[in-house]
Amino acid sequence: MEISDNGNSLHPEIAGMELSRRYYNEIGRPVIREMFPSYFDKIAAGLVGEGSECFGYDDRISRDHDFRASFCIWLPPKEYAEIGHEMQEAYNLLPIDFMGVRPKIQRPQADGRRGILNTESFYRNFLGPQGVPKTMGEWLKVPEHFLAVATNGEVFEDNLGDFTKIREKLLDFYPEDVRLQKIAARLITMAFSGQCNYSRMMRRHDVVAAHLALDEFIRAAISVVYLLNRKYTPYYKWMWMGLEKMERLTGVRKLLADIAAEGLSTGNWRTENWEKYQYELNSSDKVVNCIERICGLVIKELKEQGISNGTSDYLEEHAYAVKRCIKNESLRNLPILVS
Repeated sequence: MEISDNGNSLHPEIAGMELSRRYYNEIGRPVIREMFPSYFDKIAAGLVGEGSECFGYDDRISRDHDFRASFCIWLPPKEYAEIGHEMQEAYNLLPIDFMGVRPKIQRPQADGRRGILNTESFYRNFLGPQGVPKTMGEWLKVPEHFLAVATNGEVFEDNLGDFTKIREKLLDFYPEDVRLQKIAARLITMAFSGQCNYSRMMRRHDVVAAHLALDEFIRAAISVVYLLNRKYTPYYKWMWMGLEKMERLTGVRKLLADIAAEGLSTGNWRTENWEKYQYELNSSDKVVNCIERICGLVIKELKEQGISNGTSDYLEEHAYAVKRCIKNESLRNLPILVS
């Protein structure tokens, strides 16, 4: 029942987020309201955090472990200390089968992702002891994929508003100077790895080094798309899928797919006169052309956002142009690759 029978489709009949919402509304909410009426106006409920279903990316492959109908209840620290354990015991008694979905492998590492949670502890688990970053330095210290996890999913209801208040602060995205620093770092990485070192490694027929350079370029290109869309970049295995939801730089995704499909071949590369540092790029090399087209789209977007006035088609110039837009002197003086 869980998976639609339509050939090789990986799509489940019901997405994890919708499953969670129904499970909460039909099973969880009535129990919480009946058993803990004096605390009901203090709870927030939803599905946010770790797990592909929180991003809306779950399919039948991802459901082979750590998946079941579930939801999160977040309580303020005081109320969590008072009633959290008892409420968790009630949660544990809820039926584990719902709408034909049955849990499979449940790893101990996934414990604590769902159920009754302390709002403060939930956010600090991803943000660190300081909670919501307040300074430029604090923003730079938090791994970006943690910010993506802390702000994904949906809040079904928030009767007190505390959970949503923190969530909205994070969804406001980075302070602009932090965003610019990160964009500059990604641009310099794209320039060095994709526009420069990939070609150099291919001239040497050093396919492994070329592969690493190309990987660096792809990661940086995806990250810069997120940053220019003011979205947090998720964990690496969801970076690509998330590009489907971007409003800006939509053409980059197809070009990256072409790069991945092309693979690496040394057949078209010339190595004559390498000691003079001269070489020719075969105009038919699809990977090189895709790299340059991606860089061209990024440059166009940088200019549309007013954060680069560079004239070169090489991204290094634009990286430093973006850096000069940073108003905070301390941040502007950081090495360009700090992000």
